[in-house]
Amino acid sequence: MFTGLIQALGTLQTQGKDQLILTLKESANPILNDLEIGDSVAVDGICLTVEKILKSGFVATASPETLQRTTLGSVNPTADLVNIETSLRVGSKLGGHFVTGHVDGMGALVESVQTERAWEMTFTAPPERLEQWQAHIARYLIQKGSIAVNGISLTVAEWGDRGSWFKVAVIPHTYEQTNLHCLKPGNWVNLEGDILGKYVDRLLSFNQSQTSPEANPKTETINLSFLAEHGYL
Repeated sequence: MFTGLIQALGTLQTQGKDQLILTLKESANPILNDLEIGDSVAVDGICLTVEKILKSGFVATASPETLQRTTLGSVNPTADLVNIETSLRVGSKLGGHFVTGHVDGMGALVESVQTERAWEMTFTAPPERLEQWQAHIARYLIQKGSIAVNGISLTVAEWGDRGSWFKVAVIPHTYEQTNLHCLKPGNWVNLEGDILGKYVDRLLSFNQSQTSPEANPKTETINLSFLAEHGYL
């Protein structure tokens, strides 16, 4: 489990079909000093397991599913740098939102526009992945909702065309301290919807497939009012 607050930047090299070598910047020494084999680390929002610790980084292996669903297997290159975040510890501050590191799919940067107080970045679905986008990303886009872009906890500011694109406003600190400043139009990013939204969606879908309360009086209806009453909304 992660928070979407990036701790460091690094570079990524591939070795063979599925092995990855992550090299962290010198500023990431506190991370390296605390790293252990078997630890989970989010790399551009992808949860990877540390298999070998190097002097300035670590080695991990990506599964076929990870390569198929994320930028690790992308033909279109992404940013030169990757975002690094270690897993959330019990008792740590939760400043972003709950990020699992299980990427739902990819999007592509449309444009990045600098405003007086932020960078407005728009992402859309690559045509060849539109079906995957609609099924796993678009349905969780809501006003002021959370989304992880390359592992960064961001807030959806606007979306349209049935969720085929969305816009986020990025403060200068986040823009400069993550690989968002490296992205160019057409670059792909990893996207993960809010896990709380996924559970709500699952509960509502499950409820609709069950016997109606009239047929079974003991069945309690799970709807938006029920979720709001119990603190989900």
